[in-house]
Parts: sequence; structure tokens; C-alpha cells
Amino acid sequence: MDTRPSARASARYIRMSPRKVRQVVDLIRNKDIGEALAILQLTPRAASAVVEKVVRSAAANAENNYDMDPDSLYVAECYVDQGPTLKRIRPRARGMADRIMKRTCHVTVVLKEKEE
Repeated sequence: MDTRPSARASARYIRMSPRKVRQVVDLIRNKDIGEALAILQLTPRAASAVVEKVVRSAAANAENNYDMDPDSLYVAECYVDQGPTLKRIRPRARGMADRIMKRTCHVTVVLKEKEE
């Protein structure tokens, strides 16, 4: 069992499909904090801005709340859970209607210090 302290941050009810955010989160798993932020800044996806904000928040939590060394942090865990779905209606031909599913997600990032 891993007894090292960890710092976490999460963003909830993000108005983006979980599937799209997972594509970005998969890029930074198990990377150093500096490398992860560089990848997120250069990734041309809307979700990368949201994930970058959560990573920066987790790094700030690690430094301020747990006295961790910011240079030795890495992304230990990061995952995206599905949030509530907003259901909307789009009018169609002959008085019918289609349902539009506006999906939301919760992004969580956990940072840990590297063992020396």
C-alpha cells in the first residue's frame, strides 16, 4: 500500500463530454508536473484548458496544504467521471422532436511526490 501523501483537485459539472476530456487526460497520466503542463498547453483541444486548470490547482494544493516539493510532483492519478446529462429537445419535421443530450463531466487529478 502506498503511504505517500497525495494532493488532489477536481472540477465538477464541466460542460464537456467525458469521452472528449478523457482523450486529453490520457496524455498526462504518470508524467512529471512540468511535462504535463507543457503537453496541455500545446494540445489543440478545448478540454486541455480545463484539465490544465485542475492540474495547476492540485499543484498549488500540494505546495500550500501538504508542504510538498513542487519540482518532484507527478500526476499519479487522473480520471474523468460522467456528470448529470442535460436533456434538450430539437424540433424535427412533421411535429416530431429529437432529444439532445448535453453531457457534463467531473475531472479529478491526484499528484504525488516521486520517490528518490
